[in-house]
Amino acid sequence: MSGLTIGSLFDGIAGFPLAGSRHGMEPLWASEIEPYPITVSRRHFPNMKHLGDVTKVNGAEVEPVD
Repeated sequence: MSGLTIGSLFDGIAGFPLAGSRHGMEPLWASEIEPYPITVSRRHFPNMKHLGDVTKVNGAEVEPVD
């Protein structure tokens, strides 16, 4: 499996992106509001875009993922 992209809502410490990346998927974005989990997520995925509060995300402006 390769070439798939993923996004993560309510990301926490990026458990979903971590699992996906271990199976060939590329995490493109995540939504989380708590500072510490965002710090952990950024350390593991420095190129993943952080969207912030899911209630303020405009789906029409978010890069599509698989």
